[in-house]
Amino acid sequence: MPWKPAKAWTSLTPRAGRRHFRVVLQGGHGAERWVELASLLEPQVRLRESWKQLQDKAQWQSGWQPIPPDDSEGI
Repeated sequence: MPWKPAKAWTSLTPRAGRRHFRVVLQGGHGAERWVELASLLEPQVRLRESWKQLQDKAQWQSGWQPIPPDDSEGI
């Protein structure tokens, strides 16, 4: 069965000043799986996260989630 992570992710806290990311690369096997994410607003801002980190609902949510209006840090 192929491994297909969601294509869009929202960080619950700003990462590199941004919250909304899209998948640009993925790789690894088993526990070593990783996903490279690019910011929607600044595609040159990239993060490489382990698949395990992305599954942590205290850090990430799949899809583009709304940001609370009182949160003035990056979108």
